[in-house]
Amino acid sequence: MFRRRPRIESERMTLRLPEHGDWRAWGNLREASAAHLTPWEPVWAHDHLSRRAFTNRVYWAQRAETQGTALPLMLVRRADNQLLGAITLDNIRRGPVQAGTLGYWIGAPFARQGYMREAILATVHHAFAVMDLSRIEAACLPENTPSRGVLEKCGFKYEGVAQSYLQINGRWRNHVLYANLRGDRRGRTDVG
Repeated sequence: MFRRRPRIESERMTLRLPEHGDWRAWGNLREASAAHLTPWEPVWAHDHLSRRAFTNRVYWAQRAETQGTALPLMLVRRADNQLLGAITLDNIRRGPVQAGTLGYWIGAPFARQGYMREAILATVHHAFAVMDLSRIEAACLPENTPSRGVLEKCGFKYEGVAQSYLQINGRWRNHVLYANLRGDRRGRTDVG
């Protein structure tokens, strides 16, 4: 039986799994946005932008979605089929936890235009309404003001700091932790 791959429709975008044909657009956007992205991401492998690495990414995305461990999505603007960035709901845990971790990036030409807010809201809605998750977590560097702002605008609440959480740009870095809960009744929490 053929299983339908997930597609999430937002106001301006289609969020869908990566496809082999996305490689050139993905590689060009990542390369053109390198200065915008590298301060916030792990060090790119030497072959990060290669067709082979992207092919591996596509196969991983298909396996992870099928197994229910991740939902890696490309952000594609419907008006012109332009790839804008990506969002991944990863580390999906089931059972009593029903949670996942959100990660995302937007190409430099498309930053600060509301695309990521739209993508996060659509992905979180899908996670709660379709996937029946209860908690979505996200983490970012404390000084990443745009990322913190978009999370807060999307209903994520600050929960604390994780020491040496992730290697970013070659160094272990602390991250601020946020979470969005289905049916959240916590109210606003102040960020210190």
